[in-house]
Formats: sequence, structure tokens, C-alpha cells
Amino acid sequence: MLLLMMIATGVLTSLLVSSIIYIVMKVSTNRKKGAVSVLAVMGSGGHTKEMLSLLSGLGPQYRPRCYVIAKTDTMSQQKVEMFEKQRQTVEGIKSAEYSVSLIPRSREVAQSWLSSISSTLTAIVYSFPVVFRSLPSLIVCNGPGTCVPICLVGVCLKILSLGQVKIVYVESICRVDSLSVSAWMLYYVVDHMLVQWPSLQKKYPRTQYIGKLV
Repeated sequence: MLLLMMIATGVLTSLLVSSIIYIVMKVSTNRKKGAVSVLAVMGSGGHTKEMLSLLSGLGPQYRPRCYVIAKTDTMSQQKVEMFEKQRQTVEGIKSAEYSVSLIPRSREVAQSWLSSISSTLTAIVYSFPVVFRSLPSLIVCNGPGTCVPICLVGVCLKILSLGQVKIVYVESICRVDSLSVSAWMLYYVVDHMLVQWPSLQKKYPRTQYIGKLV
């Protein structure tokens, strides 16, 4: 039993060291290229449309792009693929540098808040390999519940000093008088929280009002 434990510990240590080396090498490579890797969280109910509108304003140096989509969101992946094809044509490149990762929803529509605790924990577990594999320089989200576990794992990346990730939350234009639940949960977590109505900035001083983005 002791021998098995020693072997298991050795294997886990080797995997951890290998992962850290991979992360350091990838960060170094991205810095040399001058690329800014982006992780964008998609969401149903208009979130994906707003997010793609935001991403359309980013230059070609913002690559590769990793799109995170809830497993039960059947429409967002199609919209992402169409967006990347159009971008590929505009930029005149042979192949777009992007990937799509699926994770469980933190909370389904009409799901009770109590049961959402376990589903959120599951989503966090699934988010770790996504974030650590893509090693984004920028995490951008705009409100879907799926962004909460992604942002929390992004904070872990910063705490472990495995990257210089910035987390930007853009509140939906639909939020005029109060922040969404996701924004409220991430209020002190993200680096920048942007709102599209001056009334929100007055009510929540940590936010930044920069006009209507979408």
C-alpha cells in the first residue's frame, strides 16, 4: 500500500511539474509573438450576439480565441463558427485561430438556487482544464451564469502567478438600474466591470461607464 501511494504521489508530482513547464513555455511563446490570447464566454438570450459584437472590434493580434459555451446552448456554437468564418475572410487568412470548449451550466433556467450550488461546483471543475489549457491574457464576459466559474478559475490563475490575465466584465445593455446576478457575484473579482448606463455607475462606484458598446 505504501509503495502504491509513493508511486501515485510521484506520478501526480510529475504531472504537476509538466503542467507548470507547459504553462510557462506557452506564456513565454505568446509574449514573444505579441499575441493576446482571449477567452470569451458565450451565453443564450442575446449574450452571444452582444459578445460577438464586442469581439468584432478586436484586432488580429487578439488570438488565439477560446469560446466557452454551456453544453445545453445549441445555438451559440453555430454563431461563433459563422463569426470566425466571416473574420477569416475579412482578415484574409487561411485558418482562424480559435477553439470552442463546452462546460456544464452553473444554473439552468428555473433551477432552484439550492440545487444550483452543486451544479456550479461541477461547472468550476470543468472550467479548470479549459482555463489552464488556453491560458488567456484576457477573459471577457457579459453576464451569462457560465462566466462565474470561468472567472473564478481565472482568479486562481492569477493567484498562482501562471499568467497575467485580465478579467473584463461587460454588463448587458439591458441592465439599466441594477446589476445582474452574475455581475453582483463577480463585482469584487473582475479587474474591470464596464456598464452601459450612467445610472449604474453612480449606484455601483467600482464599475466604469464608457457609453453604449453594443
